[in-house]
Amino acid sequence: MLTHRRLPASLSVVALDLPVRSAFETIVTLYQRAPQRFHVLIDVPNSTFDSPGVAATPAYPAGSTDQSPKSVRSPSPAIEAQSRLLWLEISPNRAIFTSQSKTGLSYRHTWEQGTYGISRYWLNHPTSVNPQETANSDRMRLRNFTRSLDLTGHDYPEHLRLEYELWSQQLKLGTYVLDLDIRI
Repeated sequence: MLTHRRLPASLSVVALDLPVRSAFETIVTLYQRAPQRFHVLIDVPNSTFDSPGVAATPAYPAGSTDQSPKSVRSPSPAIEAQSRLLWLEISPNRAIFTSQSKTGLSYRHTWEQGTYGISRYWLNHPTSVNPQETANSDRMRLRNFTRSLDLTGHDYPEHLRLEYELWSQQLKLGTYVLDLDIRI
């Protein structure tokens, strides 16, 4: 059985050469998959992705006195309420970051120290009549180069810092720093 812990955390992504910044305080669910291998499920505050076309579903039906989560699959009711799911798979040498949306943009980054990885982006169309028609036009594949990947903590990860470059062919699309602080 997987062991998990719910802990407070902060997540930020900052571009070093562009005016791009996203940061928020949150709760994460930390799963230990193997020694020094973890999955981190990230609760996304509703306001983080509030925009036209991205709507959050309430965790509990309006007027309900039942405060139990709708589904027992997720240990995190806040994740259930989101239209976006964020999770990290981390180890000392590798990180995979996935953002999955019911509607809109989803992406997956794969990073390894000192190597080129893949960054994939795609759009989800829940109301599309023929998803095969738009499948290829709604996907984009970029490369990323991991400048540094630092994971610190004793038994559990406490801090992850990733510095990477995003590339499309020969065009550099910026240098980014992802910081995740987990308060154990």
